[in-house]
Amino acid sequence: MKKQVNGFKSEDITATVNLLKEQPELAKFQFRADNKWVTGGHNRSRIQSFYGAGQEDNSRQEAFVFDNGEPPILLGSNEGANPVEFILHALAGCMTTTMVLHAAARGMEVESVESHLEGDLDVQGFLGLNDKVRNGYQDIRVKFDIKGNLTEEQRMELISYAKNSPVFDVVSHGVPVDVGLA
Repeated sequence: MKKQVNGFKSEDITATVNLLKEQPELAKFQFRADNKWVTGGHNRSRIQSFYGAGQEDNSRQEAFVFDNGEPPILLGSNEGANPVEFILHALAGCMTTTMVLHAAARGMEVESVESHLEGDLDVQGFLGLNDKVRNGYQDIRVKFDIKGNLTEEQRMELISYAKNSPVFDVVSHGVPVDVGLA
């Protein structure tokens, strides 16, 4: 029986890492999302297919569907979380998964991880009311509550692993985005 740490099978982690060392081209992934405007601030994203490990992935029989909306104060009707809230959700999820995966690879058992995120955004930027105000978040704060038989030094080590998250990288360093017509 394969040993599990933090919900990951240790042998699977080792096998995956070794395979990627031998065949680095398998590490290339392309993720996709399709979005359609519904009305007002309401739009809907569908996420299903992606390319990874050298092939199209067909494991998802149905698409994940996410409704984006706005609260009434931002002229919406709360059809869903707004896109900047989804950024916080993506950041929390990616940092948490990255942290517990790296911990598992090192044999560090984690009992629980909870996070609290806050992001400061001044809407004057994206509304075009003040060109000195950034359109997106000015600051994001992430606080983790990590439980387990861990020292304070190990908890801090886990925080450093969280910063390996792809979403942390995108949010903290930006990424080129090509915008055009279909």
